Amino acid sequence: MRKKIAIIGGGLSGLYAAYQLEQKGITDYVLLEARAHLGGRISDFLSNSQSKSNSFDLGPTWFWPEFQPQLSELIKSLKLETFAQFEQGHTLIERSSSQPPTATPGYMHSPTSMRIKGGMGKLINALYAKLQNKHVVTSASAESITYQQDSIEIRYSNSDKPNNTVYVEHVMLALPPRLAVEKIAFNPTLPSDVIAKWQNTATWMAPHAKYIAVYDTPFWRKQGLSGSARSSAGPMVEIHDASYPQGQAALFGFIGVPATDRQRINNEDLKAYCRAQLARLFGTQAATPEVDVIKDWAQDELTSTHLDKHAANAHATAPYITPPNGPWHQRLVGIGSEWSTQFPGYLAGAVDAASKGVEHYIHTY
Repeated sequence: MRKKIAIIGGGLSGLYAAYQLEQKGITDYVLLEARAHLGGRISDFLSNSQSKSNSFDLGPTWFWPEFQPQLSELIKSLKLETFAQFEQGHTLIERSSSQPPTATPGYMHSPTSMRIKGGMGKLINALYAKLQNKHVVTSASAESITYQQDSIEIRYSNSDKPNNTVYVEHVMLALPPRLAVEKIAFNPTLPSDVIAKWQNTATWMAPHAKYIAVYDTPFWRKQGLSGSARSSAGPMVEIHDASYPQGQAALFGFIGVPATDRQRINNEDLKAYCRAQLARLFGTQAATPEVDVIKDWAQDELTSTHLDKHAANAHATAPYITPPNGPWHQRLVGIGSEWSTQFPGYLAGAVDAASKGVEHYIHTY
């Protein structure tokens, strides 16, 4: 197979790059996604009950239109419904598991944290639906990228065939820099300073684990609580209301147990600890959700590397988008969210980096 452009990664940045290329009349590309589904770190689970069904975000949840206008305009153009994060009521502060939590007056964040009705997966589905080319291959894991005299060879494996080859003129890396270095063999090798910089770029979400508990109603609101909590006792250190308007109710929290320690805890035990914490905070009704789930991104081999197990939970500084010299200069460009100088690691960063990658291609070729 021969194409002009290969996009490695089918998360928001990869799909948005494909969408932007098509908007400019360029359809001669192939998108390779290692997962069996599109979305990357935008991931959800479907909670079904007899009366309601909602998808809850296992990855990113919010965006902020006031200072992320490009992402906001994309969401509007796709005609996706949005709503404000629920923040009315008191916030709970838990300093010890043996002492009752303290309720403090809550506050409305500014700018307002916004969510997409139905979950962030709606953004992925809507973008994919806009593509005309649809030359998207899932379960396609890129193994090597080789520079040749007149083309670039990409070898990848998928569930149907172990050895596949595509030849292109240009490669867009729509995955985290650290993961690209870990998973893909570059021939010739990338410059040592580029490798070091990409390896030192932390992948946002990679060290995190997220717990979600789904209920029939947001009973905590009747107690005058916002669903927000901060805890020094854990296992969750930060909790928020994840309910949908006229939909199912939910609470979600970020687990503060380090990634290496979580490996030693059975998943069902960790869920039990989370349920016990919610009961301490919000009452006994919180101990029996309809369904609960943990997504440990540190255990996701298509997100996290061994370097992420000990990483700080911070957004990284954007690295080089292309090697500054050598054969890979201008032929290989990073467009994943971590390559955004303005919003590294955020959803808005994926849109920003993909836009700049497409502009780079247009100006170069």
